Amino acid sequence: MSLTDAAAERLRRLYESGRQGMTLRIGLKTKGCSGLSYDMSWVEGPGPGDEVVTDKGITLFVDRKASLFLIGTVMDYEVRSLESGFTFTNPNEKGRCGCGECFHV
Repeated sequence: MSLTDAAAERLRRLYESGRQGMTLRIGLKTKGCSGLSYDMSWVEGPGPGDEVVTDKGITLFVDRKASLFLIGTVMDYEVRSLESGFTFTNPNEKGRCGCGECFHV
């Protein structure tokens, strides 16, 4: 898993502000019509077996159960006219649902 410059900068700002002492953990959960969705949570430390990923000076944790599904994934931060947030480009995705919230591999 890797970060774009925009994602790294956004996480850097979050880590330096109200999220000091916390680290972002990426996982997957069962959801929606396609089966999986990305799950992001703030944690104080890695869970048992979590993969520690450091890219562009930013550290995040990847749930070990999600690691195989996230190989090669690029995390970005996009700002649009009506919304902003983290996005994922995952080469393992085989399709997405109509709402774009969930995917299958």
